[in-house]
Amino acid sequence: MAATTSSPESQLRAAQLRAALLGLAVGDALGVPVEFQSRAARRLDPVVTMREYGTHHQPAGTWSDDASLTFCLAQALADGFTVGTVAEYCRRWYYGNLWRPHGLVFDIGITTREALSRLQADDNLILAGGTDEYSNGNGALMRILPLAFYQIDAPLAERFQLIRDVSAITHGHIRSAVACLLYLEVARYLRAGRPPTAAYAAMCQQAPAQLHELHIPASEANHFERILSGRLPDVAAAAIDSGGYVMHTLEASLWCLLRYETYAETVLAAVNLGDDTDTTGAVTGGLAGLYYGESAIPPEWRAVLARRADIEELAARAAQGTGVS
Repeated sequence: MAATTSSPESQLRAAQLRAALLGLAVGDALGVPVEFQSRAARRLDPVVTMREYGTHHQPAGTWSDDASLTFCLAQALADGFTVGTVAEYCRRWYYGNLWRPHGLVFDIGITTREALSRLQADDNLILAGGTDEYSNGNGALMRILPLAFYQIDAPLAERFQLIRDVSAITHGHIRSAVACLLYLEVARYLRAGRPPTAAYAAMCQQAPAQLHELHIPASEANHFERILSGRLPDVAAAAIDSGGYVMHTLEASLWCLLRYETYAETVLAAVNLGDDTDTTGAVTGGLAGLYYGESAIPPEWRAVLARRADIEELAARAAQGTGVS
């Protein structure tokens, strides 16, 4: 069989996808041992490197549901994407041992668990997420990053419908979908080579017109005012929340990305905000990995990452599935 070749641009995009997945998993793993612990606790005992055991009693380098469900989406891209395939892989993670770091599910949000339970009970159901105000946890945002590499040139309405459908597998409220859209828009600009400040500025400039085009109600768009003001990096740390609400996670991840200048500084800042440390670390780490690259992730962190070889192999297959290599 003849060897296949790819363009330098395709090779760059494949490297970006690999760095994004590794960056997300490392950020997640840094946060797992201290999940649910307060910011005050982190000030007294800041995370500075990989830890073991702690909250979930897992070995160092263990990632949680954040990375697991991200990998389920990446595998769907590799295997021939449909929303139904994503839903099935998410269900198989919880009920069938797909993309678990060590064979056990030790962490899952209530909204995600309820949605996956509905998927398990109904083979015909795909979009199982609730649509009420309480269905705005960060469980869709935490796994959405691979879509930054899929159908990136599609019209806005088409891209948003895809984002909304993938979000609604577990989180069906429009706010979660808009949060995912804005996050992926920042990722899109980072992929194009813009530094974080420029990527954020471009997102802020374009988002009002995009939300108008998508007919997002003003009552929902208003929730994003602080992010879209362009002043997010100037917000004091005390005003940045780091719990499980999707708006808090989006704001915290962008705030860290904009305030720090290396991968390590960025993800450690995210984890040391406390509370939902694994998800804040994962969502931040995905963007930081994408921008700074795999080589910027400290090698001692990569060395202990659970199933690292499997993640790298998945990234290669997903890159082929998205057409970027």
